[in-house]
Amino acid sequence: MAELSDIRETVRERYAAAAKAATSEGADGCCDGSSASSPADATGVFGGELYDSTETDGAPEAAIAASLGCGVPTEVAELREGETVLDLGSGGGADVLISAKRVGATGRAIGLDMTDEMLELARRNAVEAGVENVEFLKGYLEDIPLPDASVDVVISNCVINLAADKPTVIREAARVLRPGGRFAVSDVIAAPGLDEQTEADIAAWTGCIAGAITEDDFRLALSDAGFENIEITTTHAVHELATAAIIRAQKPLTPGCCSPAMLADCCEPAAQSDCCGAATTDPPGSCGCR
Repeated sequence: MAELSDIRETVRERYAAAAKAATSEGADGCCDGSSASSPADATGVFGGELYDSTETDGAPEAAIAASLGCGVPTEVAELREGETVLDLGSGGGADVLISAKRVGATGRAIGLDMTDEMLELARRNAVEAGVENVEFLKGYLEDIPLPDASVDVVISNCVINLAADKPTVIREAARVLRPGGRFAVSDVIAAPGLDEQTEADIAAWTGCIAGAITEDDFRLALSDAGFENIEITTTHAVHELATAAIIRAQKPLTPGCCSPAMLADCCEPAAQSDCCGAATTDPPGSCGCR
């Protein structure tokens, strides 16, 4: 397998070009015709075509045009008022802006991306949309620049498959989630028959297919990271040996702690023990407290 730095640079170059294209002619899907391993994007299995008008509230057209994803994770994350959401590989910011609208003024949406051009585009889109409860951070999925137990929901749209070290990405997602927090992503799942040559081809990493892992491997990575209630539901074919999928899981609750949903019903921090039905002496943040 190519070195981590080589894969990152190849992906970064591809997505920097996509960010520039999004402001002019529009972006191709992450598996566009430029990748030898990908189908023609005219099939509509990647990109902004997957969103309908009821799913894009809060995001301007430029943000949707820059989408390179294989799904609509905000539709399956069940976002609630007041939650903090982290989007891994946030690109032009579409899913961050949609999330910000759904969690409301008391909530927060954070985008993480390693590409300067995408971060610049996302920040411009946020200004255009007039959305203030958002933040875009530069960083890697394998080393998320956020504290432990600091977010309620982790989403991602066809990006984890591009990471060279997926188990580390998933462990990082578990680390930053509060107990009871949710993992709800769209990603590409490989068929067991995906050949080693395609997997090893660094040029294909930006085409989504070569970086994908099988459903069994994804389940194992989630389980090893401590997630429970794991659900993987395929949605549509993106290649003869790969499908898009909705992947959901939950970080277990710490005994004696409230879930984020239960905490949302508490008016004051002092009432949290009564709200949850069990007192806890854990410090703020350790039980999902905001």
